Amino acid sequence: MVNTGDTAWILVSSALVMLMTPGVSFFYGGMVRRKNVLSTMMMSFAILGVIVILWVLYGYSFAFSPNGGGFMGGLDFIGLANVGQVPSSLYATTVPHLAFMGYQGMFAIITVALITGAVVERIKFSSLLIFAMLWFTIVYCPVAHWVWGDGGWLGNLGTLDFAGGIVVHVTAGASALALVRVLGPRRDYLENKPMAAHNIPMVAIGAALLWFGWFGFNGGSALTSGGLASNAFMTTNISGAAGAVTWMIISWIQRKPTLIGVTTGAIAGLAAITPAAGYVSPLVAIIIGVVSSIIGYYCIIFRNKKRIDESLDVWAVHGMGGAWGVLAAGLFASLAVNPAGADGAVFGNGMMFVKQLIGVATVFGYSYGITILLSKIINKVMGLRVSKQEETVGLDIAQHSEVAYGGLR
Repeated sequence: MVNTGDTAWILVSSALVMLMTPGVSFFYGGMVRRKNVLSTMMMSFAILGVIVILWVLYGYSFAFSPNGGGFMGGLDFIGLANVGQVPSSLYATTVPHLAFMGYQGMFAIITVALITGAVVERIKFSSLLIFAMLWFTIVYCPVAHWVWGDGGWLGNLGTLDFAGGIVVHVTAGASALALVRVLGPRRDYLENKPMAAHNIPMVAIGAALLWFGWFGFNGGSALTSGGLASNAFMTTNISGAAGAVTWMIISWIQRKPTLIGVTTGAIAGLAAITPAAGYVSPLVAIIIGVVSSIIGYYCIIFRNKKRIDESLDVWAVHGMGGAWGVLAAGLFASLAVNPAGADGAVFGNGMMFVKQLIGVATVFGYSYGITILLSKIINKVMGLRVSKQEETVGLDIAQHSEVAYGGLR
């Protein structure tokens, strides 16, 4: 039976999560050089359009249909067949099935958009779109089914992922790292030329939109408007704050506190709390946020030493932060917070941590391996990179015939 309060919360949460993809475009767009800002933002907006259509045509069915087995959903919901205004008997039983479908589609969109931060300033737009469509089909939909779909094998194992630490952040982070390994670094990166962010206020606007949208991302994953949503809402804010403050302190000790550092720390904390938001207490969220910033900060240092141009730190912040959050749920989850979850290792259930580790390891390995394969195939067939001349001129002009500041040319 439809509950109007739950339905209103899911619809609002869907809008909040949708806003996160434009937030990503601002966050990433501000961090690149001005000659590539529009191409960077274009990736997110194009993905928003493309993934919505694919989600309706087959993505939702592949992720959530119950008759496909443990690896992939079936065909019951193709073209939104059997998805209407009455609730599903399997998912979110107090809201219209259409509302649940739309809400889950927003997660698919932002997951694909997150990956683009690793490959800005040198990837061909056409190749990115082909990659996005194939990756969505072969990586995102199966993993979403493993964790959240009826009959999915990780869900059956008992792996906990409240709002997408595995499904969103681990898949995006692992795939970003893999795609970069095939695509290669920016030429200016190898030559140690200046590559500073061109518009830090834009980065801050993007981070603010992401933080705002994250309340729907995590709070909406309760699928009701009651106490569990309140817990997820608060743990989200607390972890984001802890991440921001921790990054500020670390960078202050090293040199100076920066706005980019604070915003990146906030995103690290928000990514890490995502899988645990509805399973842990607000005080635990402080621990999760603090550790996420420490992990992200030193992962960036590590990848810079290794000369890996994972440009905007999708692997370091989202991938590793999300993985930590999944493991943290295995440590700190409590039945007192969510009776539908489980107790973690801290509360005497050591196997919960093992289940979380299995989830992280298998999804990271699957996402990384499939992305390497897809990237190599696309590179062979149509090429992944723009030419040297296009990279020098900038992708705004070379790929889109636009400039961010000054109108059309």
